[in-house]
Amino acid sequence: MQRATEKIAQICAQPRDIVTMWHDTSAVVAGVVPYFQTPCWYTVDPASLLMTSHFHHGLAEFPGEWLAAEYYEDDAQSIPDVMRSPLGISTLHEVTGGDPTNSPRWQRNMTMGGDQELIARLRTRNGEVWGALSLYREPGRPLFTESEKNFLAAVAPCLADGARRALLFGQAEEPEYADSPGLLVLNENWDIESATPGVARWMADIPGGDWDRGELPAAVTTLAGRTLRLAEDRNRAGEVALSRVLSRSGAWVVLHGACLNSTGQRRIAVIVEPAHPSRIYPLLMSAYGLTEREKEVTRLVLQGASTTQISNDLTVSAHTVQQHLKSIFDKTGVRSRRDLVGKVFFAHYEPRFRDNEKRAQADKALRGGPWSD
Repeated sequence: MQRATEKIAQICAQPRDIVTMWHDTSAVVAGVVPYFQTPCWYTVDPASLLMTSHFHHGLAEFPGEWLAAEYYEDDAQSIPDVMRSPLGISTLHEVTGGDPTNSPRWQRNMTMGGDQELIARLRTRNGEVWGALSLYREPGRPLFTESEKNFLAAVAPCLADGARRALLFGQAEEPEYADSPGLLVLNENWDIESATPGVARWMADIPGGDWDRGELPAAVTTLAGRTLRLAEDRNRAGEVALSRVLSRSGAWVVLHGACLNSTGQRRIAVIVEPAHPSRIYPLLMSAYGLTEREKEVTRLVLQGASTTQISNDLTVSAHTVQQHLKSIFDKTGVRSRRDLVGKVFFAHYEPRFRDNEKRAQADKALRGGPWSD
């Protein structure tokens, strides 16, 4: 388990496309937690906890009725429920008291040859959820053990960080927005080997450099040095250097550093992104005309918060929360929280989910966040 944990940390520290990362980590997980056929990996938007992609080798398209069941069906277990749960890990046999035969989810799994299902949330150490992992076992196999679940819980933060980094890598390679992440690759002498289209704008906005003359900001070279030192420290294998910088335009940006060894010579990859890149807020404002407070309430509903939790989080009364919900339901044309979650997912995330399926088949990098019309 220790060797597998270290290997997963090393894999996830590399900036690479997410499908390759899933492939490589699946092989390592199998050595500790045996599973049937192949895992199903998901990414989610940490701002809403709604799914943005899935990858299951051999299943190019997630059946539409299965996707609808995740958000509308009453069942003992679902991806959204595990994303919102206190533990973040669940097995179908446990939540059904050992008899899952009445579960529609179990019945669907059985059509694919799977009996048991384990779902593990991928959450970083600072609390951001970036994905999920589903593992299956065929009939007659031993139940998932506490030791196996503890292993998955231990590697979940690395897998979450890896998913986040891979999605950044994808957005940097094919920028989708004006503020999409940028990727810069340096050699050991800090010379620029390659740069994605969005990097020039980011480098010009970070104080202390001159991109036109090839001079990098001090924040970038400092991060590159820290990245190399981390790579030389075996006790910190897989750790990624991070830095937060105030740009000239007054916005905070985050720099990620990772060491690349694929060519035999060490290179440093630096990814730069906005400190707060969530796109669910402007989407809710433009699509439904929600106020700032209604936007906050909607975000918490999407994350599964109760009225009491929303009340405490926003420091308002439960009655005020209910009034906001009534207004949100009117503006979005729904009648319940479940309908609200389903509407936001199928209107703004399901297109991203389907596009990512096509991108995976075409060996293109996957993307996160809601769909951009």
